[in-house]
Amino acid sequence: MATGRPFASFEAIFASANTIFDQLTPEDWLEAFLSHPRIGEKKAAGAQSEEARKWSAQEQSRTQQAAPATMEALAEGNRAYQQRFGFIYIVCASGKSADEMLEILNRRLSNSPDAELRNAAEEQRKITRLRLERLLQDPGT
Repeated sequence: MATGRPFASFEAIFASANTIFDQLTPEDWLEAFLSHPRIGEKKAAGAQSEEARKWSAQEQSRTQQAAPATMEALAEGNRAYQQRFGFIYIVCASGKSADEMLEILNRRLSNSPDAELRNAAEEQRKITRLRLERLLQDPGT
């Protein structure tokens, strides 16, 4: 994206991000997933900037209000998901309650591995868009 600067508008930035995202391989997606903590956790398996850590915490903030049983079910679901698919459960958590994220996780566990990788990648796309919007709203963050 850096080579495409300057962009004429915010929509041009989002269009460029989508074009680049469409060119990524499954290996690229899996690499990106490593920079996310599991739902309900704070630390990612891979490198994560302090800014990304704060964003993840904000995006998952509604898990802090969840019942302990829901958080335990999410932890168990996270483990089952990773065992089944080989990568962490990715969902655009912004605005979702822990119960909603658990329902989505349970529904997605029945997907084929290929379909689920594509679902996870689309969730990554949503997260990327959300974070680009944040950067554009306040470039100093």
